[in-house]
Amino acid sequence: MVLYDYIVGPFAEFDFMRRALVGVLALGVGAGPIGVLMMLRRMSLAGDAMAHAILPGAAVGFLAAGLNLWAMTIGGMAAGFTVAIGAGAVARATQMKEDAALAAFYLVSLALGVLLVSLRGSNVDLLHVLFGTVLALDDPTLLLIVSIASITLLVLAVLWRPLVMESVDPGFLRSVSRAGAPSHLAFLALVVLNLVGGFHALGTLLAVGMMMLPAIAARFWSRELTTLVWLSVLIACGSGALGLLVSYHSGVPSGPAIILVAGGAYVLSVLFGPVGGLLPRLVPRRHLEA
Repeated sequence: MVLYDYIVGPFAEFDFMRRALVGVLALGVGAGPIGVLMMLRRMSLAGDAMAHAILPGAAVGFLAAGLNLWAMTIGGMAAGFTVAIGAGAVARATQMKEDAALAAFYLVSLALGVLLVSLRGSNVDLLHVLFGTVLALDDPTLLLIVSIASITLLVLAVLWRPLVMESVDPGFLRSVSRAGAPSHLAFLALVVLNLVGGFHALGTLLAVGMMMLPAIAARFWSRELTTLVWLSVLIACGSGALGLLVSYHSGVPSGPAIILVAGGAYVLSVLFGPVGGLLPRLVPRRHLEA
């Protein structure tokens, strides 16, 4: 009974906890596979840069309509696409590497977004934009997050093979098919969409955590791609649910609690994961004898 009150009780008793649970589960289902693809592309840090790139667009939407869901969503998506495409164009037109271009865009975007929100909003509004309000998800926001997860799964089901091939060997995909460029654009669109969904729940500073930490943790448990995706989704959803419980019972902010739980899963994976984990590598292996 005590275990029931501790784990199920908060979700059974409070509507805002149920909404938050549905929101983080939808984020985990959508962002988990995208995080695995980003890890395959060695774009883990680029995800963080793109998450911050959403901020100025969301800030423009905030200036135009306040804390309006659709204004901030459209603004964030426009800014995310602009930075992703702009950084790629700069990298192709100059000698600058794409990661350096993303870093430059990310720093400018973060500073510009904070400045724009500060022009009209209060400190509370700034904290809302930076860290999200997962415990205050209303019906439109929840519908948006679930819709993004559904679109992500649909696109992955249709384009899974070219997306994976474009992640591991884009040169080969270009030599055998014309799907390379459309797949890359579709992938960038999915990244931006999921970061926008995460932005509404966890804010721009933490949104990428639900995308990358579960994927990186899953890498220590399997080398098989399909298993990696499933593990990433399970870790993301479990971190979201457990983080909400930690937040509820300890009184700490929900967003950081969720990301710290995901970070704890990463630490456990580093220590105990059978694929490159520290402790399994220290255990002597039996050698086959003729």
